[in-house]
Amino acid sequence: MPDLNCTYRPPSVKCNGFDPRAFRWAQTMRLAVEEINQSTELLHNYTLGYKIFDSCSYPLTSQRAALAMLNGLSEDNSPMCSGASPLLAVIGESGSAQSIVLSRILQPFSIPVISYFSSCTCLSDRRNYPNFFRVIPNDDYQVKAIAELLVHFNWTWVGLVRGDSEYGRYAMEGLLRELQGTKVCVAYQEIIPLLYNRQKTLEIMQVMRSSSAKVVVVFSDEGEMTPFLRDYMMLNITGIQWVASEAWVTASVFSGREYYPYIGGTIGFGIKKGHISRLSEYLQKVNPQMYPSSLLVKELWEALYGCNPSQPSSSQLPPCSGQESLLEKHSAYMNTSSPRVAYNVYKAVYAIAHSLHNLLLCQPGRGPFQNNSCAQSNNIHPWQLQYYLQEETFNIGEEEVNFDLKGDSIPYYDLINWQRGTGGNIEFVNVGLFDGTKPAREELIIQADRIMWAGHQSEVPVSVCSASCLPGSRKAVRHGEPVCCFDCVPCDSGKISNQTNSIECTFCPEDFWSNKDRTACIPKMVEFLAYDSLGIALTVISVVGACLTTAVFAVFFYHRNTAIVRVNNSELSFFILFALTLCFLCSLVFIGEPTSWSCMLRHTTFSITFSLCISCILGKTLVVLAAFTATRPGDNIMKWLEPKQQRLIIFICTLVQVVICAAWLIDAPPFPSRNTQYERSKIILECSVGSSLAFWCVLGYIGLQAFLCFVLAFLARKLPGNFNEAKFITFTMLIFCAVWLAFIPAYISSPGKYADAVESFAILASSFGLLFCLFAPKCYIILLKPEKNTKQYLMGKEKK
Repeated sequence: MPDLNCTYRPPSVKCNGFDPRAFRWAQTMRLAVEEINQSTELLHNYTLGYKIFDSCSYPLTSQRAALAMLNGLSEDNSPMCSGASPLLAVIGESGSAQSIVLSRILQPFSIPVISYFSSCTCLSDRRNYPNFFRVIPNDDYQVKAIAELLVHFNWTWVGLVRGDSEYGRYAMEGLLRELQGTKVCVAYQEIIPLLYNRQKTLEIMQVMRSSSAKVVVVFSDEGEMTPFLRDYMMLNITGIQWVASEAWVTASVFSGREYYPYIGGTIGFGIKKGHISRLSEYLQKVNPQMYPSSLLVKELWEALYGCNPSQPSSSQLPPCSGQESLLEKHSAYMNTSSPRVAYNVYKAVYAIAHSLHNLLLCQPGRGPFQNNSCAQSNNIHPWQLQYYLQEETFNIGEEEVNFDLKGDSIPYYDLINWQRGTGGNIEFVNVGLFDGTKPAREELIIQADRIMWAGHQSEVPVSVCSASCLPGSRKAVRHGEPVCCFDCVPCDSGKISNQTNSIECTFCPEDFWSNKDRTACIPKMVEFLAYDSLGIALTVISVVGACLTTAVFAVFFYHRNTAIVRVNNSELSFFILFALTLCFLCSLVFIGEPTSWSCMLRHTTFSITFSLCISCILGKTLVVLAAFTATRPGDNIMKWLEPKQQRLIIFICTLVQVVICAAWLIDAPPFPSRNTQYERSKIILECSVGSSLAFWCVLGYIGLQAFLCFVLAFLARKLPGNFNEAKFITFTMLIFCAVWLAFIPAYISSPGKYADAVESFAILASSFGLLFCLFAPKCYIILLKPEKNTKQYLMGKEKK
């Protein structure tokens, strides 16, 4: 660029380099104009003229070219704003930034501009660009297609690189809008300088190399990408999956075999390809001999062959004849197998031709303008042509061409994949399409099995900030980082996630719990004191205890006439043994699944049988105490403790417990309940006591009876005799009270079925204590020491 310091008249802009691809587009325009001028169907008896300007792919140069077109002069002549121009329409530009400049300059003159390669969304603004048309879809559709592509392949962590132009800026802004609400996050955003700066480029590449994002989306044109990729290859960076915009995805300049190791596998959306039958033949006819005055043809030869066809030559390049054959290796110029941008140029020329044709066919009085007038064939105004362009619809081959109210064309893209050809070069292979006219989520069609990815891999590359969270875990976003960067946290107990990358874990229903992997809800384990190992052990102990008690009963009954049985009140002994049998058997009610009846029977049978047993022991204690005190002269206490009174005492003491239990069952009886609070992973089937007051009254009454027995027996412990029953009753009650005092804290702190097991164990332990402490000494004398089973020995009166 010249120095624009406003202190002197700047020199003409000098273009640097030559783009054979763009020259092919210009030649395509010339071919289309020649076809139309030779046609008998379009513009018969009319001839289209044209002039080609080189904008050097730069807005300032494009501005100079536009002013030159308006003035009908060359860029170097002056004055620049004098005279008039027969200009009706402009085909251009290739870059969006240049098209913006061109459209704004031509807008006051209502000269329509038809672009073949400017896709910036900004140009669809009819308020700012009312005279702009294009035969390429606007970038709204391209960024939508790229966003769907990223989502389709689950690339959630991508880098964005754009050129420093309106095209790059609007395209990146559009893509960021499309990615909102998706799972795709942007790792970085970088800008390729408009005036290429190698130091800045190296900084961009360092970001790309160090980032964990392996997919990079690039919105740039061919001119910007050429030096960028050259430095990229020099740094020997590989392993990046490129997603190219339509501006460079079909650029033949990158199809050389040296590019494949670095950008092979590139994928992107390209302009729909078409067919131009005579293009290849037409391009081959171009040579310096045919166009000796054309500077562009001369530069083409210098670019393709590295020689100067001018005679005499002032260039440092070696001279050549200018008749060299154009070969397939000159793909940047000769690639006509699947014209895309060139086909857009072709359609743009035909759009103007069809519009002019319809304008000239207008019949006076039936025209579209004021008073139904038509345009005059010898004085056509650009705004009149613009009207017909807006309304125009025609077909080229099988494709329909028209413009919507924003000047845009039908949104359609081919999905292009860069694959290795037979000669090692890059070939552009169609692997899908995007049709913007179809319903949502049906626009994109991908043939994934045909795609070759970066590094010549057949598997889809992975580009994520964090690996997917498997079912059974949830995503926890890292503080200060994008939502795509997260940690995987296992679900808590009772919660599950059955999908990959779940945001949160869901609670299981009340009767369900999470499995070990936290991926599914399974029915909670139902727990109660069943007939398993623990239940069977308690059952065996209970039955053994009942059998031992029955055996003792049989021994006592068989020896009922012996001294030790008679002295110890055989009737009360039999009552105690009967009650103990019931005590052993009542523990069986605590085993098995709780039901309404079993819950009511558990505590009532236990309390009544134990109350009966303790009442009998209390009666025996009173008899023992009275029997020894009645030997004193004047004592008449035994008449109050005859068998009839003993039975009455037992009945009354037991009746009190029966009344308490009856009130309990009537007011708030025990009932089966499902406890899910103690251990949330289980359903504990238990018997709720209904009334806690009644429950503790029952236990308290038994405790009161036992304490009274203990006190009375303790008072009679030193009475004379070799067999003092009071001593055994004292020791029995001591053990009984110790068992039940230990039971209370153990029962309260025991979970689930173990609470029932503790209560059952307390019943059995206290029953065995009563059985052994009261009857083991007697059975010892009856069975093993029969010689001591005499009244004299028991009373302590036997002579030694």
